Amino acid sequence: MNSKEKYEYWLDIAQYDLETAVANYKSGRYLYVAFMCQQSIEKVVKGLHILYTNEEADRTHNIARIFNKTFDIIENRKMIKDANFDKIRKEYTDFFAELLYYYISERYPTYKQKLSSFISKEKAKDILDKSKEVFTWLESLSQYKI
Repeated sequence: MNSKEKYEYWLDIAQYDLETAVANYKSGRYLYVAFMCQQSIEKVVKGLHILYTNEEADRTHNIARIFNKTFDIIENRKMIKDANFDKIRKEYTDFFAELLYYYISERYPTYKQKLSSFISKEKAKDILDKSKEVFTWLESLSQYKI
């Protein structure tokens, strides 16, 4: 597969994960909404990394690290024609850090029970809505490379 095909593969499974987050929200599984949102955003960022660098992303779940590694490359940053890129990048980098918390908490059972009590229906909705917004923006970044 070439880098475009790999990106599209990652995008497909990222979309599936986001749809799974929606299904979990509808069924009241709010902890899994957060986890699947994290998975979705991580996968689209890994796809963008492949698209822009033609290399596999590092084996990490730190979305901000992967995203910044991709767009700290001057040639990649110059391709982005969105005047608000840096402002949006800062805002979403903070959200990436929040999502990492949900990944770690889901993977380690000692935190899972405690975390599930913090994710209310409203919090799950906020995470889901923000993830949809971020997903759309991330997906739009492919236009500068495809």
